[in-house]
Amino acid sequence: MDASLRTLLEGLVDYAGLFPPASLDMASAVRNYRDYSRGPQAPWLGRFVLPVSGLEEFARAAAEVKPPKPGEPEWRLSALIGADLRPDLEAIAAFNSGNPARKRKAVVDTVEMKADRAETIWEAMGKVPAELTPYFEIPIHEDPAPLIAILAEARGRAKVRTGGVTQALIPTTAEVARFILGCARAEVPFKATAGLHHPVRSSRRLTYEPDSGHAVMHGFLNVFLGAAFAAEGMDAGTLGALLEEESPGAFAFAGGEAVWRGHRLTAARLQMARRTFAIAFGSCSFEEPKADLTEAGYL
Repeated sequence: MDASLRTLLEGLVDYAGLFPPASLDMASAVRNYRDYSRGPQAPWLGRFVLPVSGLEEFARAAAEVKPPKPGEPEWRLSALIGADLRPDLEAIAAFNSGNPARKRKAVVDTVEMKADRAETIWEAMGKVPAELTPYFEIPIHEDPAPLIAILAEARGRAKVRTGGVTQALIPTTAEVARFILGCARAEVPFKATAGLHHPVRSSRRLTYEPDSGHAVMHGFLNVFLGAAFAAEGMDAGTLGALLEEESPGAFAFAGGEAVWRGHRLTAARLQMARRTFAIAFGSCSFEEPKADLTEAGYL
């Protein structure tokens, strides 16, 4: 694998097996995460995503699978905050400080919550402790620039929903491009969630049900390579075209460079973008990204 693709994929997938369309039970999701963390694609794996209300169940399931082994890195968790911030933060603090949790080497270091008002962001940033990295899922059907500006001022991070189990939940490429460019200009790091199981934009089944409908879904190569180019100054029109690219052959990773139709990024520039700007995406499947990358000939 070329260094540019390896850099693009490193820590890219936050595993969200508890959520639709996979909707696994906790024990199965934790077991999968353990296996992925020890498999050949372990460098791609990011955090385990769960609701705060599931922390105790996670602790019980983790005890059963005995993670991680001595010498393995501790598991990092991203906890979804519910309707009441303060008790959820107290539950996270209790989980992180409790001896049983620490013996299992699992720690919540990231929180995610929804925010459609500046007041929500400011209130949360006043309560979230410094050891937690906060992401705010903001709506993007309207111009998100005002909320992105608040996140920049408050030193929060953005989260964008890029899909879901119905076609209505999939934003347009123009909306995604506007969000990415807004975050790039404001220097606000972001993560994505939902709908990015596949590397390149394509028509796919919305769920795993036999009678599932199909829709054109965004690709994670489109979104994250596009974000890296946006951080380098790519204009809105070109970024929109990149996000709409449906040909796997238009992307290449060779000689330490990622290439899309003549536009090039070195592995070093990709690394900078991934570490400081385009952080990760949540996916209920870790297998589909791997299978599709193989089928498309990238691996």
